[in-house]
Amino acid sequence: MEIIPMTTALGADIYSADVRNPEHVARIKDAFAKYSVLSIRDQHLEPEEHIAFAEAIGKININRFFTPLDTHPNIAIVLKEKDQTGAIGEVWHTDHSYDAEPALGSILSAKEMPPVGGDTAFSSMAAAYDALSDRFKKMLEGLEAWHGTYHVFVNSPAAKKAREEGRLNENAMPEPDVKHPMVIRHPLSGRPCLFVNPQFTTRIDGMSPTESDAILNGIYQHCQQPEFQCRVRWREGDLTMWDNRSTWHKAINDYHGYRRYMHRITIEGCALSAA
Repeated sequence: MEIIPMTTALGADIYSADVRNPEHVARIKDAFAKYSVLSIRDQHLEPEEHIAFAEAIGKININRFFTPLDTHPNIAIVLKEKDQTGAIGEVWHTDHSYDAEPALGSILSAKEMPPVGGDTAFSSMAAAYDALSDRFKKMLEGLEAWHGTYHVFVNSPAAKKAREEGRLNENAMPEPDVKHPMVIRHPLSGRPCLFVNPQFTTRIDGMSPTESDAILNGIYQHCQQPEFQCRVRWREGDLTMWDNRSTWHKAINDYHGYRRYMHRITIEGCALSAA
């Protein structure tokens, strides 16, 4: 089993591993805490094997918005057909930041990939926090932000179209917005991480919209610097897992005319504490 870092900020490729092997799973868990994003190559998992590996990491969380696999309802379908133009997840985001206990992360299995394109980009919220000035870090102490889903999964043209195409659950409804610290202490590594994102964070608690937008937009610009990023170039059969508490990610929608089909399992997390 070979672990090769992708960048100095985050991410690692893993070769010659078998997620069916408990000894390999133990090493993968250790690497996950260190690198936040793992691309485990050449796994070619059946749904039952995907579920078994996910359960070795933690309890499965069933996403209420994504269309499930008919035969395995705890697996969500991530699909873009060759005649569709919009891809789910094109905006930088953190999965499940809108839950009271945000998900630990997700495990995505590549079933059918375009011949070129369709990468996933990730950005380290730990590296982004470390690069802030001391004065800005001081300003963020004690601040909390609200996260919600209505504007993303219900009341947006992209969501309406995705529901018509069967890519989002037609009956799923949003739950009340939740509030989290803007800087969290990561549950595994203990590192301080920024915990806001452009898609699901709606406002900073206790600030006017103008004040909130100015601070959040400045953070978003900062976090998109390439020095904090890595990029997963998928191949059919690959398995990628990422930590939602320490990363953003986005789907690169550059493969029009080709089908991209994946299975996703999300792992439950825990309540987050301020750094």
